[in-house]
Amino acid sequence: MNSLTEDIKQHITDVRDFPKEGILYKDISSLFLNTELCHRIVLEFVKFSKNKVDAVCGIESRGFLFGPQIAQLLNVPFIMIRKSGKLPPPVVSKNYNLEYNKATIEIKKHFISQGQRILIHDDILATGGTAKACAELITECGGIATQFSFIAELSFLNGTQTLLPHCKEIHSLVSY
Repeated sequence: MNSLTEDIKQHITDVRDFPKEGILYKDISSLFLNTELCHRIVLEFVKFSKNKVDAVCGIESRGFLFGPQIAQLLNVPFIMIRKSGKLPPPVVSKNYNLEYNKATIEIKKHFISQGQRILIHDDILATGGTAKACAELITECGGIATQFSFIAELSFLNGTQTLLPHCKEIHSLVSY
């Protein structure tokens, strides 16, 4: 059996000029054709976070793919961080910049408890803008962003550097 890193890299494909010209998109969709690999991915994230977090926040939309499974195996709540307009009020919002546009995320403030330790999970770490905005949103709600986890990191975009002021525990399964 290959290492987890090798197996993940075999299933992630590059799509040039998506979602706009000049972007090299890392497509994770074929990961889900391999149930055994998905199980190994979830177990790796659970190992990283066991006894260190009180909840998992998944970033819409691909953070919803593994986030609930991680939360279930950790026996902690799963909290959705959604794009603007997707959650009914009351919500707390955060505007931020992406590498190719601007966005707004929202969370139900009352889903975060004061001092709650949060794992922020998403599929790809690029510039770190979205994950940073999530950490700021969680802090605003009284929680503590204690960990970040990603399937893949685009290390040339220095997203880890963006996240380090918020949290030192950053786990990416593969790096490009």
